[in-house]
Amino acid sequence: MTLRICTYNIHKGFSQFNRRMMVHELRERLRQLGTDIVFLQEVQGLHMGHARRHADWPSEPQHQFLARDIWPSAAYGGNAIYDHGHHGNAILSRYPIISTHNQDVSDHRFERRGLLHCEIRIAENRPPVHAVCVHLGLFAGSRRRQMEALARRMTELAPPDAPMIVAGDFNDWRNHAPRDLLSKLDLVEVFSPEGRPPRSYPSSFPMFRLDRIYVRGLTVEQCAVHCGPPWSRISDHAALTAEFRLPE
Repeated sequence: MTLRICTYNIHKGFSQFNRRMMVHELRERLRQLGTDIVFLQEVQGLHMGHARRHADWPSEPQHQFLARDIWPSAAYGGNAIYDHGHHGNAILSRYPIISTHNQDVSDHRFERRGLLHCEIRIAENRPPVHAVCVHLGLFAGSRRRQMEALARRMTELAPPDAPMIVAGDFNDWRNHAPRDLLSKLDLVEVFSPEGRPPRSYPSSFPMFRLDRIYVRGLTVEQCAVHCGPPWSRISDHAALTAEFRLPE
């Protein structure tokens, strides 16, 4: 049995530098990837200004609009809340999400961050997969404390042998996540077992290794970075996909 996933910072449904509203093309491109679980960052739950300015702005929250008819289970964690709306992380799944929790790991009031944790039932005779969607802070100290919070939470909630996927935008310019996180949760970086993630930012010509997929209890079959046209017209980040084989 295989499981195919994607992680993508969707830049609130706008192209790089907010030049164009791209949420409709984003939905079509996501569907073409054929994934079972999607980890999304910078998902716009509500924005009254965009709804007034764009006639084709979806009437429902972005995670529901993107999930419609393809991913029947969806979870959203709003992190940044303001007068005219809010945004955060989301997980879309073809399989039932049996529990969800969004943990506030904001390190200061200028940067609201959260860890969206879902348990996903892949099959009745298998343990649930623990899926965590992350978008970490811009400062090294914040990221370190947020990764420590992630490691503590998952150590408490997930049995040591439970399958786990941690994916998202780590903003980890110096690649400290392997040292701070991987050894504590026995995770593996899917693109490189040595812990060297792929280049994913900016999506037009990736130079920086910001977006990640880490797993345990799953065998990596293949993985890919989706950058350049048409992806670079949708968001400033590249999308990452990976396919896994589940244990017997």
